[in-house]
Amino acid sequence: FFDMFLKLKDLTTSDNFREYDPDCKGVISKKEFQKSMESQKQYTQSEIEFLLSCVEADENDMFKYEEFVERFHEPAKDIGFNVAVLLTNLSEHMPHDSRLATFLDLAESVLNYFEPYLGRIEIMGGAKRIERVYFEISESSRTQWEKPQVKESKRQFIFDVVNEGGESEKMELFVNFCEDTIFEMYLASQSSQSDAAEQPEEEEDDDSHTVLSEL
Repeated sequence: FFDMFLKLKDLTTSDNFREYDPDCKGVISKKEFQKSMESQKQYTQSEIEFLLSCVEADENDMFKYEEFVERFHEPAKDIGFNVAVLLTNLSEHMPHDSRLATFLDLAESVLNYFEPYLGRIEIMGGAKRIERVYFEISESSRTQWEKPQVKESKRQFIFDVVNEGGESEKMELFVNFCEDTIFEMYLASQSSQSDAAEQPEEEEDDDSHTVLSEL
């Protein structure tokens, strides 16, 4: 169910879809919308019919597809991300549970969709056990992480190690671990700075209220 709405954004930003709206006016007919979904071959016939039934078109059978995507894609993304976090967490704690495996199979497409955006930080819990906290990696952060110079730096490092006779597989795993850790620490640091920046403002507000009350 989530997957059907999650694919809407990819559909409406594809080159194939732009053929129906070359001037980027944000308006398309239901018939053209149906053709675009059929040509994309990512939806079943029943899914196409359901999505068409959700469209609120005008008297000319036209509708604003960007508003349509925002209406359904964003809520599905929010709910789907929470489902992905829950299933990922459960799969780590119950890796051999047959009942959970059934849910994982059903949600495979959703898990694959959110996998690039699913970040984690490992912290020491109250019981002195390592706990994983999951968070969503924003598109901008992911774009920075996928920059060519970052990937090239990693490839060059591994290449040098291999030429020196190192154990390439273990080294690559180690580099991946280092990169992930640095990235997670950076995001955690950004989050902490954001929280710290908000606190002085709250204190200043409290002080101003005190002065006003005294006056």
